[in-house]
Amino acid sequence: MNIFLNPGHSPNGDPDPGACNSALSLRECDIALSVGSKVLELLRQDSCNVKLLQSDNLCGETPSQPDITYAANSWPADIFVSVHCNSFNGEARGAETLVYSGSAKGYVLADNIQKNLIAAIQAIDSAFTDRGIKERSDLAVLRYTDMPAVLIELGFIDQKDDAYILTDHQDEIAAAIRNGIDEYCNIP
Repeated sequence: MNIFLNPGHSPNGDPDPGACNSALSLRECDIALSVGSKVLELLRQDSCNVKLLQSDNLCGETPSQPDITYAANSWPADIFVSVHCNSFNGEARGAETLVYSGSAKGYVLADNIQKNLIAAIQAIDSAFTDRGIKERSDLAVLRYTDMPAVLIELGFIDQKDDAYILTDHQDEIAAAIRNGIDEYCNIP
């Protein structure tokens, strides 16, 4: 099984760190890379072939950086998982998994990841919100990848309780993502 992991936004935050929590000096690019790297190691323990690529070039728009969708399609990946953090108003909470509109296999992958992620985080904080699975047709990494693809919004980086989970419970988050992928791929 070839699994392509894409921690969101630019490596080192240049030019785009993604969502930020300036009060806590948190950047989405750093959390996504840390969680993605932990998922990579767990999947390698399951004997999966895994590639991880963080780049702000999603579909050829930033030629100075590696092209995410091209890399995933040409490998070829069997599944694609992009890892992100949400931000809104400092009060919104929870995780959601995005999938391309009409992708049946993508929806199954999203469902497996979402239910594992919510179970793991609600074991830490029962007030954590399950924002569900949402279909999106406008996101390049979902639209232009040739395999089942999901984009996970792990939590809201600008909300204090979610920020705590995103920083202090990355091992549990990574294990939940890996468990969801394992279930989708029928890995014992």
